[in-house]
Amino acid sequence: QVQLVESGGGSVQTGGSLRLSCVASGDTSSSAYIGWFRQAPGKEREGVAALYPQLHRKYYVDSVKGRFTLSEDNTKTAVYLQLDSLKPEDTAMYYCAATASVLPINNPFSLDYKYWGRGTQVTVSS
Repeated sequence: QVQLVESGGGSVQTGGSLRLSCVASGDTSSSAYIGWFRQAPGKEREGVAALYPQLHRKYYVDSVKGRFTLSEDNTKTAVYLQLDSLKPEDTAMYYCAATASVLPINNPFSLDYKYWGRGTQVTVSS
């Protein structure tokens, strides 16, 4: 089993920044993806960023490219998502998630994410 805990959400104005953290524990695997997803009220959940730690590969959905940045700590126990230049449309509950061991692919958001955190709220006002 893998446990994921997010933190770092909050309320900011347009153009502000936040840094989200996802701390992983349990039977984790480096041959897996760690993904960030978000869901706003009345909207479908969407993938925003994903990391393949084994190869340090990073992926971003088009709407956040250039504004959101993935990173990980040196011990590989935490993944971070830096949110810059935030817009009201970024307002959502943000979740981190993890797959089981998989090979790297071009579209990591198509994968089955087995493990999920409980989310952290990001609110951006205009």
